[in-house]
Amino acid sequence: MGSREFAQMPSGAHDMALAIEILSPVNALTQTQTSLTLLIERAASGDTAAFEQIMIHSQQRVMAMTWRMLGNEADARDASQEVFLRVYKHLGRFKQDQDFFAWLYRITVNVCRDLAKKRQHQSNRFTSLTADTNEAALAVTAGQEDAEEALIHTQQRQLITRAMATLPEKERASIVLRDVEGLPTDEVARIMNSSPTTVRSQISSARKKIKIYCEQYLRRKERSQ
Repeated sequence: MGSREFAQMPSGAHDMALAIEILSPVNALTQTQTSLTLLIERAASGDTAAFEQIMIHSQQRVMAMTWRMLGNEADARDASQEVFLRVYKHLGRFKQDQDFFAWLYRITVNVCRDLAKKRQHQSNRFTSLTADTNEAALAVTAGQEDAEEALIHTQQRQLITRAMATLPEKERASIVLRDVEGLPTDEVARIMNSSPTTVRSQISSARKKIKIYCEQYLRRKERSQ
């Protein structure tokens, strides 16, 4: 069921980072909402070709999200496969008045939670390929910076990665959905089966923790020099 598409997905941290930077949530889907609706209707009726088209247009989003949540390529690929198996299984329950990608993100978050519970040791290896301590994703193209600046940005990403690894699961998911994926707070709340107030609190807490972690790390580094 579309396994060949997964085989063609980028392999390795560098290629995946490049794919995520190039492909933003805004331009990931090239078809109109009407076309997507028709594809969903056809896929729900058993049209596997239509489902493969849905998967082709959404698999990069899913892979990026699972990578950020789970922290390594192997688990991200396993989770992505499971996401689309669940989508295929439950597509008949999807309501056309729903936002498809919000529904997809909800499934993705649930799959990542299930996999993380089975592999608790992975929680300390969380990797966020693009994250920022403020309200936007940190995305830097090395080709547009000189070598020194590119190195600084790489070190910043690595530091934020370690900081994100210390966050509780719900705070991590909330900040990824809000700050990296760029979803509205209300949408994040629906995906998380929570309230906007709770999500805002989780995001605020996550940002503070990331800031504190980075400051403490830099102070320790200065003292050691």
